[in-house]
Amino acid sequence: MNRSELVTALSERAEVTRKDADAVLTALAETVGDIVAKGDEKVTIPGFLSFERTHRAARTARNPQTGEPLEIPAGYSVKVSAGSKLKESAKGR
Repeated sequence: MNRSELVTALSERAEVTRKDADAVLTALAETVGDIVAKGDEKVTIPGFLSFERTHRAARTARNPQTGEPLEIPAGYSVKVSAGSKLKESAKGR
């Protein structure tokens, strides 16, 4: 399902216009992105998903072509976890 299909499904289920559904989806994505970028709190939609920023330590890797060691600097990543209701849905229940 791509973004336009998701917007259409949301608009039909919530009985709102596609424009309104798209605006809400955009606002949700921006809000979650802003909170995760700060990194000081976790965003949780109970039973559905949770998002949090995680720290990755610096590490040494190898170039697969030459075998040379590469230093990968420390950085940040995002951890997304499925909630209990989403997990149950995936099981077909």
